[in-house]
Amino acid sequence: MAKNFTDLTGKKAVVVGGAGGIGQAIAQGLAEAGAQVLISSRKTDALERAKQEIKDASGEDVLFHAGDATKEDDVVALLNDAVAQMGTVDILVNSQGFNKKFPGTEFPSDVWDQMFDANVKSVMLTCKHFGKFMKDHDIHGKIINIGSVRGIRAVANGGGGNVGYCSTKGAVEMLTKAYASDLRPNIQVNLIGPTITYTPMMVGILPDDPKVRDGIAGGMPAMRIGVPEDCAGPAVFLASSASDFITGSSIYPDGGLNAIG
Repeated sequence: MAKNFTDLTGKKAVVVGGAGGIGQAIAQGLAEAGAQVLISSRKTDALERAKQEIKDASGEDVLFHAGDATKEDDVVALLNDAVAQMGTVDILVNSQGFNKKFPGTEFPSDVWDQMFDANVKSVMLTCKHFGKFMKDHDIHGKIINIGSVRGIRAVANGGGGNVGYCSTKGAVEMLTKAYASDLRPNIQVNLIGPTITYTPMMVGILPDDPKVRDGIAGGMPAMRIGVPEDCAGPAVFLASSASDFITGSSIYPDGGLNAIG
């Protein structure tokens, strides 16, 4: 095995949902590992902010493209622009999506549809088009989907209002396995499933009371809530040659939550 088997120099990566939170941390990590990175999100101003923050934090420049990954035409435009700007795409990261919490007996059907569009349909569309591009061009590609520990573990005691979120992330778990099979043998498709993580999406969702937050942290062996950077290392690993024999699998940066159920 090569000495620098996590070196991504020369690789071209697209990070959907790269304008904040986990996606931005992964984009920065891939860039620091040597990849040329293009981040995508719906809003140009958010992409410009993320580009500058990555530059300030790491000295790395990233490209960007504004578009809505729930719309197939936008996904095709993203792929075409990424190829136009970088020449090809070796790595795709799907970090888009959102969470809205309601009791299961009160979950609004319109929010359900919105969450499945953003959290599942968009991942299918990007895997479909980028996966086809990688296969058509005989690229040894890497696709990394961001799921959640909630894709395999419901919230204890019926709390949390996560019926929609758990369902979408469970779907992403199986979608990852199915695309790993469909895109074989030269494209690896894997998932990163974090636990509760301090991201902009979680503002207003995590409780303000420090004692409550400490209680959440105390429920995990690592004794803390996650941060976006916790996902950057696993993403570099899954994007690199170090993971060439891993596909259809999931890595959980969850502070050990799975170990205790």
